[in-house]
Amino acid sequence: MRTDGQQGAVLNIVVGIIGAMIGGFLFGGPTINSSAFNLTALLISFVGAVILLAIVNLVRRGSVR
Repeated sequence: MRTDGQQGAVLNIVVGIIGAMIGGFLFGGPTINSSAFNLTALLISFVGAVILLAIVNLVRRGSVR
């Protein structure tokens, strides 16, 4: 989403972790934040993180890239 330069690595990591948790709540499956680490947990966490990064990008810029 090209946010490394604007946000910094630390904020991207925090948003990714929180997004992984949100992905688990939205899709009702395991996430990498729980004890399970498998392909389903990785995909759910990835989708949650991408959704939250898009929301953060939308709030900060006014448009999603």
